[in-house]
Amino acid sequence: MSLSETLAQELDYESATTRRVLERVPAEKLSWKPHHKSMSLGALAMHVATIPGFITGWALKDVVQMGDLKGPPEPKSTADVLAAHDESAKAAKAVLAELGDAGLQRQWALQTKDGATIMGMPKGGLVRSVALNHLYHHRGQLSVYLRLLDVPVPSIYGPSADESPFALPAH
Repeated sequence: MSLSETLAQELDYESATTRRVLERVPAEKLSWKPHHKSMSLGALAMHVATIPGFITGWALKDVVQMGDLKGPPEPKSTADVLAAHDESAKAAKAVLAELGDAGLQRQWALQTKDGATIMGMPKGGLVRSVALNHLYHHRGQLSVYLRLLDVPVPSIYGPSADESPFALPAH
């Protein structure tokens, strides 16, 4: 299996998990923040929802400038977040298919408006580190927000205190 196919398969698996977490986001709490310096629940959920498509989209260019970056809009509902997630996952898979293994080996850079390079790496590293690992980090953060709101946290990589994929069905 090629690297681009492997990343696409990982994205499929992780997108299903991410969607389960996003489905738990209570619409009536979108403006809630655990701390005044924190993102709101809605902003964090939308960030998690849009990371894959947004950041893998950077790999279609060799250089992205900081001034070109715009965050997602604030969601008005959980349905907005889920729709953004589904579109983002679909877009990320399309980018991986378009890049293929050869494209993932090409260099990429993030620059300031005046052309100073802030970060540079192969496009495969961009997808792995800046897109996927970034997604997993913020998805974990989102699960903490859910816990603080007393919303049942789904199983992510194993049982949570609320859900276990290994539990035997009740008789």
